[in-house]
Amino acid sequence: MAEDTETWPASAGAEEREEGEIADDGDGSAAAAAGRVSAHPLENAWTFWFDNTQGKSRAVAWGSTIHPIHTFSTVEDFWSLYNNIHHPSKLNVGADFHCFKDKIEPKWEDPICANGGKWTISCGKGKSDTFWLHTLLALIGEQFDFGDEICGAVVSVRKNQEKVAIWTKNAANETAQISIGKQWKEFLDYKDSIGFVVHEDAKRSDKGAKNRYTV
Repeated sequence: MAEDTETWPASAGAEEREEGEIADDGDGSAAAAAGRVSAHPLENAWTFWFDNTQGKSRAVAWGSTIHPIHTFSTVEDFWSLYNNIHHPSKLNVGADFHCFKDKIEPKWEDPICANGGKWTISCGKGKSDTFWLHTLLALIGEQFDFGDEICGAVVSVRKNQEKVAIWTKNAANETAQISIGKQWKEFLDYKDSIGFVVHEDAKRSDKGAKNRYTV
């Protein structure tokens, strides 16, 4: 089993950092350089969140170990963060890495997420990096026709596979959900069918909820 603390790539600093921690060279040169470039604001601010349930007690409530990493609101801030954090293929088994609109927590209990659900794609170990990046770019670039319906996305690393999911606000809005699912597949050039699961159905089922929609 991998250690919770890993050595980061040389580009992110030589010292060891906790997963999700942002590299800082200490002299402020990166921030100063960024300040000399005109920032390109995003339509929404977004927050990265990190959770790793591996090794945690089963008595710990789901969602209690999720913590925010950083909020960004410009294209430059996004790339600065993305280039200095582990990509999914480098995360420990059990890790969940989220990117949600600011002020929305990646939890079923969040009022904005409570009536929603999620589209999910699955892939083999080490294969989610490209899907994750393209999903993030589509989200922060507001590429979805029903972008207001989107809460955020999460990549989950498990023992035998990796998953990327998009969370939405209103599961009952079939038109919006189908549009989001179809557009997401197009952006990723994903050929297999994907399913949409309602959060409330997932909470009630111990064996896995059935798909409400499929595209």
